[in-house]
Amino acid sequence: MNKTEILEFIANHENSCVEFKSDGCHPDHLAKEMAALLNLEGGVILLGVEDDGQISGLTRGRTATEEWVMNIARQNLQPPTNPVWTCIDIEHGKAVGVVKLAADSLGKPYKARRGQAWVTFTRVGSTSREATREEEGRLYQTARLVRYETKITRGAGIKDFDQDRIENYFRDILNRSVPEEKDLEGWRRLLLNSDLLITEGATIEASVAGLLLFGKNPNRWLPQAGVTAVAFPGIKKDYNTVDEERIRGPLVSRVSKRGSVIEKGVIDRTVDFIKRNMGSIARLEGGRRRRKGAFPIDPIRETVVNAVAHRDYAYEGTDIEVSMYSDRIDVISPGRLPNGVTVEKMKEGVVRVARNELLKEILRDYGYIDHYGMGVRHKIIETIRLHNGIDPDLVEEDDRFLVRLWKSPSHVGSV
Repeated sequence: MNKTEILEFIANHENSCVEFKSDGCHPDHLAKEMAALLNLEGGVILLGVEDDGQISGLTRGRTATEEWVMNIARQNLQPPTNPVWTCIDIEHGKAVGVVKLAADSLGKPYKARRGQAWVTFTRVGSTSREATREEEGRLYQTARLVRYETKITRGAGIKDFDQDRIENYFRDILNRSVPEEKDLEGWRRLLLNSDLLITEGATIEASVAGLLLFGKNPNRWLPQAGVTAVAFPGIKKDYNTVDEERIRGPLVSRVSKRGSVIEKGVIDRTVDFIKRNMGSIARLEGGRRRRKGAFPIDPIRETVVNAVAHRDYAYEGTDIEVSMYSDRIDVISPGRLPNGVTVEKMKEGVVRVARNELLKEILRDYGYIDHYGMGVRHKIIETIRLHNGIDPDLVEEDDRFLVRLWKSPSHVGSV
């Protein structure tokens, strides 16, 4: 990093990855900023720059300041880290120390010493603050130390499963023998071995994944389980809507042995909502006038399945959002991409990491997921490009992930 880059950082003010600090600050305060940046995506601390951007410079001397920073990084952080240190002369004999922190997802959550306690901090915009219980839980999940989908759901047990769907899965989807309906112990053993029930001490209760997939009423226990779907007449959100539905219930459909749907789940009901609102366009094919959907169904289904399978269910009370406009469809999943996944990797089809492994595997059993890791590239990007001539947008922003499917300009306004 050079003088020009530092001056540019200062001119742009503090943000989610840049912090200004006096080198006379308390070690606990510097550790707090380190931990918060590391728990997001890493970043830079400029020592010798005041909150208002004024350059005060280093007062300890370069070597002494470097030693001070490194000691804080090792002694005031858990786990310890090794930042990259540089020192740059700026103006009138004043120097700025640059503490560069590269986030290691597997090290999260980073905790900073505060007196005799160790506290998890997180970064929100230009502010570092103590993490909430939910935020800390997501950091443990990011490090793959905790799987939220196998978390116990207090108060929910085997009685809260839809028995027809459970039997349908094991008997008709997996083609295996199942206990008699009244054999409660047999069913309890089977569901425990499948991680749909979880043991905690002497308690046996439903897992998050179990309720999401097979619960009679998942939203009673998991308010975030579901999809809010709205179709708007124009290109912006409006009070006037064409259609809207809060889609609730188990994720998967109940199917016959031959694969026909008997009772639809959240995934198929969401796809149906999109199909009935996406519109169509007339085209001449071989001298005949034919109507064609504004979108092919495969990328629609793949987008919905990905949102359901990979969203962060630790975000409580936040649905998946499907917003349909005259020119596009937006599908928004709560939570950032899971550990190691980037938009670039998704586009290349090299993703091999899932946040919700159990959900993914059971959705694969049903046929919702096939070529894992390649669906975005082949089923979404290439199919939409071929159909509409426009690549979808894949955007990670704040604490959500957006897939935007554009209509062909010739489709806009068509019915």
